[in-house]
Amino acid sequence: MTAIFAMASALAMLFIIAFAGFDHPAFLVWCVFMGCTFTFVLSLVIGHYMADPLSSLHRKAKAVLEGDTRVTIEPDGKLYEADLLADDFIALSEQTKTKMSDLAVQQKRQTRFISDVAHELRTPLTAIRGNAETLMDPDMPQELRERFCHTIISESERLSRMANELLTLQHIEEGTDQVMMQRVNLHAIAEDVADALGPLIEERGGTLEVTGEAPDVLGIPDRLQQVIYNLVANASRFIGEGGHIVVKLEGLADRSVVSVLDDGPGFGNVDPKMLFTRFYRGDNSRARNTGGTGLGLAIAKSVVDAHDGTIEAFNRAEGGAAFIVALPSIHEHMH
Repeated sequence: MTAIFAMASALAMLFIIAFAGFDHPAFLVWCVFMGCTFTFVLSLVIGHYMADPLSSLHRKAKAVLEGDTRVTIEPDGKLYEADLLADDFIALSEQTKTKMSDLAVQQKRQTRFISDVAHELRTPLTAIRGNAETLMDPDMPQELRERFCHTIISESERLSRMANELLTLQHIEEGTDQVMMQRVNLHAIAEDVADALGPLIEERGGTLEVTGEAPDVLGIPDRLQQVIYNLVANASRFIGEGGHIVVKLEGLADRSVVSVLDDGPGFGNVDPKMLFTRFYRGDNSRARNTGGTGLGLAIAKSVVDAHDGTIEAFNRAEGGAAFIVALPSIHEHMH
């Protein structure tokens, strides 16, 4: 439009100059007047042509901002610049909708998280208060007094573990771990987990074994060790006397796979995705009695997600549960 206006002005000036050599002043004035009039009228036409689609776009944008869902902003082909602006409005609108949707999901998740935390805190706090009030009886036998004190200490320790795991989960999901990723040998960290949990599992009459090898991965060693630790600790709560846990390592395609297998009762008909939600317990009483906070599997999933991996669970055909972690392998040519 700017080019058209400039061309019209130039033609008007050329028209004036062409007649400037005549010796008739009146005719020259008339030519100047006609040229100016032509330019003015053409400017009004062009201005209206330019302003109309922009005004329409303004009205639509204002309506959308006021919450009118019936209005849609689309290019109408009348003005190239207005069409570009309409495309920008559409992109901005879609981006805003996406962000609003993500914000709504996040707010809903936070609300549910606060509700879950409040619910989980209520049980140990109630137990601590109840036992503390009972201890106020001066005539209580020493044996019962020690029993109630033990319960208070146990529940207090569980609260501390829960607080620490909640902070861990927050750091992982917000990406605030200020640790550089490095090459990680999965067999080495699996052996470290076996050294830490093996004696406890043996005390319960079970066994823990690490088998196979998997290609190295790029990650945070402590976090990946925490994944295997949490999966093995979870399995150890359900295997019972004479149970077995196997940490199996292998490479499949471009993935390093860690499988934690047990021969316990499995998790029944529960949706496997539910196992990785915060505070979920397949058996509340047993999980609490063994010190579980219901956050171990949620932390494991968050760590795996942060390493661009996947984690799945299923009931084994021969009995028991299987948790499979797949992480991107480091290719041999990488250093």
